[in-house]
This record gives sequence, structure tokens and C-alpha cells, in this order.
Amino acid sequence: MIIAVDGPTASGKGTIARALAAHYGLPHLDTGLLYRAVGRQCALNAADPDDPRAALVACAFPDGLLADPELRSEATGGLASRVSVHPGVRAALYERQRTFATRNGGAVLDGRDIGTVIAPEADAKLFVTASVAARAQRRFLEMQAQGRTTTLAEIETDLAERDRRDRERSEAPLRAADDAVTLDTSELGRDEAIAAALAIVEARTA
Repeated sequence: MIIAVDGPTASGKGTIARALAAHYGLPHLDTGLLYRAVGRQCALNAADPDDPRAALVACAFPDGLLADPELRSEATGGLASRVSVHPGVRAALYERQRTFATRNGGAVLDGRDIGTVIAPEADAKLFVTASVAARAQRRFLEMQAQGRTTTLAEIETDLAERDRRDRERSEAPLRAADDAVTLDTSELGRDEAIAAALAIVEARTA
């Protein structure tokens, strides 16, 4: 069984995807982490993430970089959004994601183009979303817990800009697959969102 969980930053898709993977005993891949690693490698290379050639070079990041806590920072998230617009970067990471999705027994993947590009044949597709205000508040609390200095207004601005880039890019833009079920988590707590997602998957795979 393949489960695709798409949606914008801080919508709760990662939490939901991990819970679904645990529930069904499936491996999970946070595909956004791959793009964060490319963005982070660009920074380490002192390269311009808006330069498609430099971004493609950064796709050769070492596997160990995926464990770098800096990948979860807001700065790296912004870099990931910038490198992800390049068709060459998306092509370079496609096979890695596709291989994971089609492994024996299935998998759960979360990202922005799982249901539309990486695994269009997925057995269940969710598009997890939430208002910018709700997402900014969640990310703000996360940053505070990590001791990172930022403001709610800065996070809202950053999320809105990332949404714009992700939706307007020519290659695999952020959108719900035609057969995906949209789950708005703006007013849902963690357990409520997971329960709603499980109900959607159960209905789709019954």
C-alpha cells in the first residue's frame, strides 16, 4: 500500500504521515528533507540556491547531511523552497523518491508532489492544509521550543512566500491531486488530525 501525503509547510502533513506509517507498519520518507539537504548544501558551498547549476551540484550532498539539525531551521526551509523550483533538481531527486515509494510492501511519503508526480498510483492520497495563521503559530511555538529567535510576523511572511513559490513553479507545483482528499487541520489538534487521516485512508482502501 502506498500512501501519499501532500501539503504546504507546517500543515501537519509530516506528523500525519509518521503516524500513518506507524499504524500500518510502513516505512516513511519525508521528501521535503531531501530538498532541505540540497538547500543546506548550497549554503555550505556558498552557492546561490537560485542558480540551477549550483543547485544541481548540491544534489550530490552526502547522506550524513540528512541528520544535520540545521535542516529543520526556517532558513534552510526557505532555501529548500528556492532550489525546488529547478527542474534539474527535481529530476535528480525523482528516482530516489520513486524507488522508495515502489518498494515491496508499500510506503508512506509526504511532500508536495507525491500524489501528482512521485506516486500518482498511490492507494490513498491526502492533501493536508491549514490557514497561514494556524501554520505560523505552530511553527512559532516549535521555534521557541528549540530556542530559535524569530517573530510570528516573520514566520507568516516566510510561509506565504514559500506557498507562492511552491504553487507557481512550473515543475510539479504544489496542488492537490484530482483524487486526493483534502484535510484542513486549522482547527484540529494532533490526535484529531491523525484520527481524521486514518479514517480517510481506511475509507479509500476498504
